[in-house]
Amino acid sequence: MLLHDGKSSGVVQSGVLPHLPLAGGWSFLSPLLPLFPLETVLFPGVPLPLHIFEPRYKEMIGECLARKSLFGVVRAQDEGVTEIGCTAEIIAVTKKYEDGRLEIVTEGRERFEVLEVNRQRAFLQADVLFFADEPEKATAEEVAHAVRLHGEILSLAGAEQDLSQQEESRLSFQLAGSLPLDLDFKQNLLTMRSEAKRMRAVIAYFEAILPKLRHSLHIRQKAGGNGHSR
Repeated sequence: MLLHDGKSSGVVQSGVLPHLPLAGGWSFLSPLLPLFPLETVLFPGVPLPLHIFEPRYKEMIGECLARKSLFGVVRAQDEGVTEIGCTAEIIAVTKKYEDGRLEIVTEGRERFEVLEVNRQRAFLQADVLFFADEPEKATAEEVAHAVRLHGEILSLAGAEQDLSQQEESRLSFQLAGSLPLDLDFKQNLLTMRSEAKRMRAVIAYFEAILPKLRHSLHIRQKAGGNGHSR
């Protein structure tokens, strides 16, 4: 694996493991990574339960379990897969079926860019470039505002907010990953290499959807109170 800063082609360091945190915008090339195309966007630090039933993915997950290795989740689209994805670590196998199907819980780890897809196996693999954030951080005011908006959205949905174990440097991923937001927005967020920019994007998105959510709750409450709405 070759580590570089994305600004030059010179080799700087070797021997970096793909599951280790990256800092300062540095990136590194990895050997072939198994890919799991899904109609979802996985964020670092966010859990993703999966039901594994296709033979090719039973094979892939079986190898990952045996090797204790990661696989990549990429958003599936009509024209192929997105260029930016996130690795997934298998946290637990919650159920095994007699026919080989599995219920697993995974969690997002590091983001990567797909450089070239390899189709030699039953499942897709790819040469990928792992990358990390630039050092720009969100301000304390932005963080507090985003957390407040997130809490209100959950409250409107009848859920409680729990951010007790979240990493400050990736809080934007946690806020967006805990809600069923537009996949295009989530994919765009995944590509951003600045927590400050992501936090501002999350705030703008939350501020845009909250009036609609408040209005929807108001209508439901009126309908529940008098049998009709106006």
